[in-house]
Amino acid sequence: MKKILRVDSPNDYARFVEAPVLHPLVSIIHYDELPPFRHSLNNYGVYGLFIQRQFPKTLSYGMKMVQLSDASIIAVEPGQIGGLEDNGERISLSGWVLLWSPELLHGSELEHQIERYQFFSYFFDGSLRMEPDEWLSITQLVAQMRQELTGHEDSPSLRNILLAYLRLILEYCNRIYLRQLSEEDKGGSDLLMRFHNLLQTYFRENRQLSKGLPTVAYCASELAYSPRYFGDIVHKATGGTAIGYIHNYVINQGKSLLMNGHNVNETSRLLGFDFPHHFTRLFKKVTGLTPREFIGK
Repeated sequence: MKKILRVDSPNDYARFVEAPVLHPLVSIIHYDELPPFRHSLNNYGVYGLFIQRQFPKTLSYGMKMVQLSDASIIAVEPGQIGGLEDNGERISLSGWVLLWSPELLHGSELEHQIERYQFFSYFFDGSLRMEPDEWLSITQLVAQMRQELTGHEDSPSLRNILLAYLRLILEYCNRIYLRQLSEEDKGGSDLLMRFHNLLQTYFRENRQLSKGLPTVAYCASELAYSPRYFGDIVHKATGGTAIGYIHNYVINQGKSLLMNGHNVNETSRLLGFDFPHHFTRLFKKVTGLTPREFIGK
């Protein structure tokens, strides 16, 4: 079983890297001030921005391994898994980490707007690449947030100030995201994003428990395409099939459940499979491993 660090609150990660605890709902960590610390594969129950000049050579993000450029930002949201499993090595990094609990957003305007920031999604599996002036602006805002946390006791006024800083930082991130999107060949990326968001909503609302696994016909209908045309667009954009995309998404959800301690039967049921052996067969087809072999790695 993989070693997983559960980051259920922002300070779970702060304590792991031996950084100061500043607030129950917000953690701001300056890597440059820390002694060497161990790698961690994190299961996030919080939102986070990893704003770094350097990253480990390879990291997992979702169920993919990614390589990241310098002066970049990785964004994470509750329910995601990322990082690098603890192998005993100690590392030193440069940059900042900003983590905040969903509780900080409750009742705020930002709570209703957070989903529009697409760079939090697994669909966006890269990083936000900053220009030098963006690095300076964003890191200065994070440093100012930390100054507020260290200089003032918790209060409604302080939380409003933190939310204002957070909203500004996220808008900087969104500008970088939109710039990168416009620089790339979009192809079918708009459709893929809506396709991915549809799958996220389907499972977030637990529709699979009553309707079973989503089908290509269902997704095409929800997105106002014929199944054939929808399949052609997905194939052109990804080189694969629409059903293959669905299966990969489902198996990624299954990996998360297994890594969170659910057994094969529970995972199969939670994903909407009629029988556990159907889940095992698809898992083996997509990953080359059975679920039990995956757990034992």
